Amino acid sequence: MSAILAAHAVPDLKAIQALAAPDMAALDALIRRRLASDVVLINQIAEYIIGAGGKRLRPLLLLLAAGALGHRGADAHQLAAVVEFIHTSTLLHDDVVDESELRRGRRTANAVWGNAASVLVGDFLYSRSFQLMVELERMDVQKLLADTTNMIAEGEVLQLLHVRNPDTDEAAYLRVIERKTAILFAAATELGALLAGADAATRQALRAYGLALGYAFQIADDVLDYAADAATLGKNLGDDLAEGKMTLPLIHAMRQADAATCAQLRRIVEHGDRDGMPAVQAAIARAGSLDYSRARALEHARAAEGALAALPDNAYTEALRGLARYAVSRDH
Repeated sequence: MSAILAAHAVPDLKAIQALAAPDMAALDALIRRRLASDVVLINQIAEYIIGAGGKRLRPLLLLLAAGALGHRGADAHQLAAVVEFIHTSTLLHDDVVDESELRRGRRTANAVWGNAASVLVGDFLYSRSFQLMVELERMDVQKLLADTTNMIAEGEVLQLLHVRNPDTDEAAYLRVIERKTAILFAAATELGALLAGADAATRQALRAYGLALGYAFQIADDVLDYAADAATLGKNLGDDLAEGKMTLPLIHAMRQADAATCAQLRRIVEHGDRDGMPAVQAAIARAGSLDYSRARALEHARAAEGALAALPDNAYTEALRGLARYAVSRDH
């Protein structure tokens, strides 16, 4: 086994990223070329968002999945850019809907330029992603991405329906994160298989990996909103609570709470009361809700690893396994 990931070790994200570094560099160059517009404000906002960095996890997944099956090249870079543009456009829209002011430790685009500009540049990125996609002239790719973006939009609406709804249960929560997060992970890994000309079983295995990884990643993210250090996390702790989002730690705590505590938590959720954060954290601690949520995230991470069993044993497959472990061991 290579140095990327020893069995059961804490995964080295930098080593995983280094494996795909040449492809990611080509991706970055392509992104900047294809972001160009003669509308200055589009260039400013798009560069602000793309230039903020981040893990570029979704395009990385596509490149690693393709690499695991022996495929590398310009078409992989182009589809990785499509996935990143779709993801970035959803971030712009999310921050407007959530009225967020901080992301990755910086002010959000809507906080800097306003909601209207952010929504419209998000639309530009969506449409640019489809321009890139159709250039490849692959109907199978187009269908997968069209279905994926439609499900992402459904997820946005589903989440909106559950805002400040203390009756949201775990099943409803999972339906939201399937569409908002996991579905784009699944598309990224399945696209890698499509580019490599993989058979249906391999495509399905990589899709199952991406879907399970997306669940693990989002649940772990929701744990961090109640457990991380704000400076490390890059956003304000309690943002989910203030936005009225019912995430798994809070859902579990309410399920376990006595009647008086449950009534208190309901009021806090219904009012999006960030000042109620200490009471929520206390209820979460009493119920063991962070441990419960971490265990659920770990279940999905293990399912993701298991889905890779039929893939060739190489450094790219090993890196995909490493990302499953990273998803539930990170602190931001």
